Amino acid sequence: MSRYRVFISSVQKELENERIGAQEILWTDPFLKNHCDPVLYEFEPASPRDATKECLDEIDSCQYFALIIANQYGAVSTDKKGEGDLSITHLEYRRAKSLDLPCFVFIKGNDDKKREPDVREKLLKEVRKDKVKYKRFTNYRDLQTELRGALVKQLKVDEGISPTSDENEIADATIETASNFGKGLTTVGWSDLDAKLVKQLVQQAEDLKSTRIAKATLQRCLISRGLMRNDPTTGELVASAAGAVLLAKDPTIAFPQCRILADAYHGTQPTSNPDDQEDIRQPMPLAIERAVDFVMRNTRHPMRVVGLNRVKLDEYPVEALREALVNAVAHRRYEQDGQKILLNVFSDRVVVSSPGMLPRPLKLADIRKGQYRPISRNPSIAQGLSFFHRIEERGSGFGRMRDEMLNHGLDVQTIGTKDGYFEVTFFGPGEDLERLIVPTAAVEQLVKPAVEAQLNQRQKDMLLLLMEGQELTSRACEELFEVTRDTTSRDFKLLIELKLAEKVGAGRSTRYVLGKI
Repeated sequence: MSRYRVFISSVQKELENERIGAQEILWTDPFLKNHCDPVLYEFEPASPRDATKECLDEIDSCQYFALIIANQYGAVSTDKKGEGDLSITHLEYRRAKSLDLPCFVFIKGNDDKKREPDVREKLLKEVRKDKVKYKRFTNYRDLQTELRGALVKQLKVDEGISPTSDENEIADATIETASNFGKGLTTVGWSDLDAKLVKQLVQQAEDLKSTRIAKATLQRCLISRGLMRNDPTTGELVASAAGAVLLAKDPTIAFPQCRILADAYHGTQPTSNPDDQEDIRQPMPLAIERAVDFVMRNTRHPMRVVGLNRVKLDEYPVEALREALVNAVAHRRYEQDGQKILLNVFSDRVVVSSPGMLPRPLKLADIRKGQYRPISRNPSIAQGLSFFHRIEERGSGFGRMRDEMLNHGLDVQTIGTKDGYFEVTFFGPGEDLERLIVPTAAVEQLVKPAVEAQLNQRQKDMLLLLMEGQELTSRACEELFEVTRDTTSRDFKLLIELKLAEKVGAGRSTRYVLGKI
């Protein structure tokens, strides 16, 4: 199935927020992101060519054209056909019409008298003469709704595809409830970003296999994803709020609230002196992992004997904890700058608290029943996290937490609100550690029964010693098991054939270690 390039045309400075809003809906909408790519000329690579000609030529590679009109006509460039001076935006519209592209026109506001004369007498007059159906809007959310509707309708005509009812409801709810936080600009510059994370995000977003990526390519990707922009006052390339949250070495430089405060207590209630605590100030993809490590450090890890194997268990399923932390980062209200994400570890439970209540129309009762459709309060941040494989934008994060808890032998997490925070609570096994279930992934790495059946008791005992981390020698096994050199040689030969042991060294330095089971 084809991907459709959508050229976004408007006066750039006047309609900067609207252009970003149009870009965002194409990148983050659960349906459109699978079929469309936004094209904004200011995000294209630098070039020595004539800017006007190059901009117009870019339209030739697009399949759809979206024109956004407000009050300003824009910079004028001489029309090569001798029809008078026209703005770049007007020339773009004419090029799209000459190519017979589907043109979607959106006009901001209802008062045409406020528009510059050239907007009224040239551009709008020509749009009406061409009988192009246009839609009016008042803000970027209205524009997102109208643009999405136009593209969905056109894709049905061109490809015979339509969004599901779930995708439509998710899109409508996200547009209605999405925060404007991520679009703002910061003073965080290129050198303030974590280079390794930037590279990782770009590789995933652009599906690049090469590990050598030019700086210009990295920057262009971040710009196209709304994570960096040129500051209109200084001209410098800086991170957007979403970019700072995801990629700044220390996001608190821009947003003091962008932290995870972690506290651990030996008891079931908080005290004035936590037994362990951390103030985690890192780019959020790294902060999430550090928070998971904090929980692992402050919870129990009992050993379970399974056949010949000793398996180390976690008191809580890691993936459920990570999912809760990802949700907290992606969907919190960042505007509440006095509140941070809270992580509290008690002897009987782990609690993740995220600033802000549920966005409308979500209700606690619906989430508890699993009868809801996911909504992104911060779609750019949520999408950015998805490139680190730490969030699945479609589907229920709470459903995945539920499955992880049940598969771990624990009760389903509880959710609620308290003091302006949304809370997810994971209850542990208490004193009944036998409740914990050995993860399937761990079982798959154990010594299989068919392999175990090929071992005699002495060979099983040798394998257990290797599993405990010991290095064995033929001489040591002869003395320990009171057998001959030939017997230990046959034992080690079998263990090596079954990949249960590996030979290290030679001659008198020969020893045997645990193999890659």
